[in-house]
Amino acid sequence: MAVLTKIRRDPVIEYLEWLTERAIPLGRWSFGLDGILGLIPGLGDVVSGIIATYIIGRAARDGVPRAALARMMTNVAIDTLVGSVPFVGDLFDFMYKANTKNLRIYEESLNGQREQAKDWATVALFVAGMLVLLAIPVAIAILLLMRVLQGSQVQ
Repeated sequence: MAVLTKIRRDPVIEYLEWLTERAIPLGRWSFGLDGILGLIPGLGDVVSGIIATYIIGRAARDGVPRAALARMMTNVAIDTLVGSVPFVGDLFDFMYKANTKNLRIYEESLNGQREQAKDWATVALFVAGMLVLLAIPVAIAILLLMRVLQGSQVQ
């Protein structure tokens, strides 16, 4: 006898995911408001971020584990950071579907199908990558400052 398990879902999150990521079909592909909003400099990424944050807030309210919430925030951070780069970010907004990824994380988490260790590893990798990216300009600034200070001592 087969055991039926009820899959937990949230119709509001599902609708927002559809609206922001897949509402407009175009042949084999589809895109949503997230890609279109990304074309509006500054404001578009902020509005998309607010919608994504609302989705994460609902997930937190529904009891999604912290590791999954952190992974969801990482997806939004990637979408927002890369999406804010002129031109390249606009293309990225159409292809990287953070809300679709977050809907899957939400459903898998509530149905006990996610491995928290993998979520934490992804978050740690993202944080490490961001620290490296932040360290590069700091290291360059220090090297330039050292060169300027050495040059002023020679004279």
